[in-house]
Amino acid sequence: MADSTSDPPPPYPNQLVPRISPPPPPPSLPPPPRHHNHKHSLQVYVPSSNEAPHKSNHRVRQSLTTWPSSSSLSKTIARARLSSPNSASSPNTLCSLRFEEFNALLKSSLQLGSRLQLRALHDVKAHQGELSMVANIADPGYAFELTSPVPSSVPRATLKFPLGEVSLEEREEEEVKRTLSVNGIFKGHFLNGVCTAQYKDEDLNLRYAYKDEELSFIPSVSLPSNVFSFAFKRRFGPSDKLSYWYNFDSKYWSAVYKHVHGKDFKFKAGYDSEVRLGWASLWVGDEGGKAKTAPMKMKVQFMLQVPQDNIGSSALMFRVKKRWDI
Repeated sequence: MADSTSDPPPPYPNQLVPRISPPPPPPSLPPPPRHHNHKHSLQVYVPSSNEAPHKSNHRVRQSLTTWPSSSSLSKTIARARLSSPNSASSPNTLCSLRFEEFNALLKSSLQLGSRLQLRALHDVKAHQGELSMVANIADPGYAFELTSPVPSSVPRATLKFPLGEVSLEEREEEEVKRTLSVNGIFKGHFLNGVCTAQYKDEDLNLRYAYKDEELSFIPSVSLPSNVFSFAFKRRFGPSDKLSYWYNFDSKYWSAVYKHVHGKDFKFKAGYDSEVRLGWASLWVGDEGGKAKTAPMKMKVQFMLQVPQDNIGSSALMFRVKKRWDI
């Protein structure tokens, strides 16, 4: 008798061995990494030790005063900047290292949208810093800046407009603990020139600048000290210019001659009676431009200083600004 509980027939009766299912397909490879166009730039250069913005009433002596003296060359500063120009909201950080003083100065800025910017400054050795917020108002010529020192909490407010700016700051003095300081700058056109009135620390400076294609005349007077000075500039063709500055109160004067050849070569020579020093400077690369637009992305300056009282102590100096893109 046949067993009623016999096994069911195999699924493939024509084959002795059951069919083996094909292996699964190999896993798909991950997509190749995407190469972003965000390009970070790193700038390292060795500037002068007093390269902070130099606000002078004249520009004749600026080339001399912004260069370090021979005694301060050992206080070398190295700076590095890391930025991402293709990202509007990425921070821009600048680090300055003073090797001799074992100090570092950190600066950072963050753009929030098109009208708001945050800035931060920190001095590592002094344990001090500064936080500021800059807001552009409806018109690009109007801006409001609020700055607060750290750890001090006394802020400074500045309102900027096309004709100048006004700032309010609270100060502490010996006789009066807290006073409100008001500083301001106003500019306006007058008689084919620009008239500027600057009020700071209870001093008023009035300055008038007339300039055409060949001649510039800039007189200025400070009140209440009644100190009068003037600057005179004369251009001899597109390549040569002579500048002269004189102070009637101190009797000091300075003169600068400038010759340019193209865009990447500039020669200057001058004399300053206050420090009794003659000097000559040669720029290879655009002095006022950026290193990335210069040939080989590098700018070089050579400078010779000759003291009038001690010619034997003359000094030849140079500085280099180089840019690498990584």
